[in-house]
Amino acid sequence: MELPHSVTDGVATVVIHHPAKRNAMTAGMWRALPPLLDELAADPAVRVLVLTGEGDTFCAGADISTLRGSPDEAQGLAGLAEEALAAFPKPSLAAIRGYCVGGGCQLAAACDLRFAEEGSLFGVTPAKLGIVYPASSTRRLVSLVGPGTAKYLLFSGELIDAERALRTGLVDEVLPEGELDKRVGEFTRVLVSRSQLTQAAAKEFANGRTGRDGHWAEQARGSGDTAEGVAAFLERRAPRFTWSV
Repeated sequence: MELPHSVTDGVATVVIHHPAKRNAMTAGMWRALPPLLDELAADPAVRVLVLTGEGDTFCAGADISTLRGSPDEAQGLAGLAEEALAAFPKPSLAAIRGYCVGGGCQLAAACDLRFAEEGSLFGVTPAKLGIVYPASSTRRLVSLVGPGTAKYLLFSGELIDAERALRTGLVDEVLPEGELDKRVGEFTRVLVSRSQLTQAAAKEFANGRTGRDGHWAEQARGSGDTAEGVAAFLERRAPRFTWSV
């Protein structure tokens, strides 16, 4: 299985598993990701998604051998996987070690948050292959790092280290070696404890979806989450939120 996954205490973990090629994504892996995400999104036990790589590499990009036959098809599969990940209705976090390059960086950028270990390397490399990076992927990158850094990455294909990725907004936290799993575990427990209603609405708004203010106001009125959150605060106890995606 090239995308092994598990669900524990509300957290679904999906592992990019192709260690022979630094976890490069094959056509089969690109195809498998959207239906897997649909399955996890529909699972009420899943509150948060973590995407990571096997061993000491997140993902070195697309398996270049898949580009020989039909580059357009390979790019299309990558784009569909990226959009499915971006549309995942619950919080998503990329836990990154080592190389996060090309299609790997594309997947990481599609997650809501990115935590990286010191020593990780990031790059967006289509200029090395003469590939036109998709417009939607480019816009997503620009929204994270701004047009200047996006152009630096796209024009050059050069790799940047975790500290620069943090400074430019490509990642949200950088952890010392050996501390990534602990921090991801702590933070996902925080996310699991919070209101899914707040998270789902905030994700839509932050991603630029419009025309849903009334929908979310109605959801809030009928959910009971606000009353529970206020009561829990006043009673100095952990809230028991019940609204789910």
